[in-house]
Amino acid sequence: MKKILLAVLGMVAMVAQGAYARTYTVSVNQFVEHPALDAVLRGFQDYLKDNKVDVKYNIHNAQANMGTATQIAQQMIGEKPDLFLAIATPSSQACAQADNKAPKDLQRPLLFAAVTDPVAAGLVKDINKPGGLITGVSDLLPLEKHMEMVRTFIPGLKKLGLLYNAGEANSKSTVIRIQKLGKSMGFEVVEATASKTADVYQAAKSLVGRVDAIFVPTDNTIVSALESVVKIGVQNKLPVFAADVSSVKRGAVAAMGFDYYKHGYQTGAMALKIFKGEKPGDMPVEFQKKLELQINAKYAKLMGITPPAELLKKATKVYK
Repeated sequence: MKKILLAVLGMVAMVAQGAYARTYTVSVNQFVEHPALDAVLRGFQDYLKDNKVDVKYNIHNAQANMGTATQIAQQMIGEKPDLFLAIATPSSQACAQADNKAPKDLQRPLLFAAVTDPVAAGLVKDINKPGGLITGVSDLLPLEKHMEMVRTFIPGLKKLGLLYNAGEANSKSTVIRIQKLGKSMGFEVVEATASKTADVYQAAKSLVGRVDAIFVPTDNTIVSALESVVKIGVQNKLPVFAADVSSVKRGAVAAMGFDYYKHGYQTGAMALKIFKGEKPGDMPVEFQKKLELQINAKYAKLMGITPPAELLKKATKVYK
């Protein structure tokens, strides 16, 4: 009896020390490397680490290639993880298609992050009741506030250039929304598209002389080559604004966007709920509501404008 009691006490001690703690496996499909998406992954990992969850990661990066994202998704099915994490819309779409086509015993919960419009992207049918195996965190932006910010910098705004990849569902959804806002706010939208990062410089150059400013949405292709857009802006005194705050440090005049690290951290919290048994289909898609305003005063000057004092006072961070 004494031996049995000692054995039980020993097992309890081992559990308390984490010897029997489960290790989860997460396979990651990130569409491209750039500061915002990198921050999502870092935030996701930190949340689970902060909450003492032991995780093994299989991390893949598609380098902005949809074909590669599809191949990665197929590879991830074979890895048999506990959870798929897809960062950005193209990777999320690739993972969703692969997961749907996989045999039932290989299908896994899928969490998406940095997806602007999960319904338009075909990931979920209903934001509040996703159903199936998919849910996540959307980075849908309050674009009216963005446009108001741009007009505060440029009160006489008549034509706004939009740079985006027409192949990204995220971006097409954003462009449609900005076009509607332009009609109600009194400015015209001029589009320029680039299907790959190598085309971004020429696309930005095509807007010179045709617009009063350029706006870069949360488009993975354009953001990956943001320095090309900034170069055009500086050379032609053409202000470049962005939707994500990570782009401000890289030379965009200003952005009113989310902290993508916090976005990833929020996604990590959803992962933990799934590990504890919650079904993704019963978990409403989540959104971030708190916006940050960041301004790059140095690049504003290089692009020929002065940041308004009222915005400088409100800014979370100002680069000088």
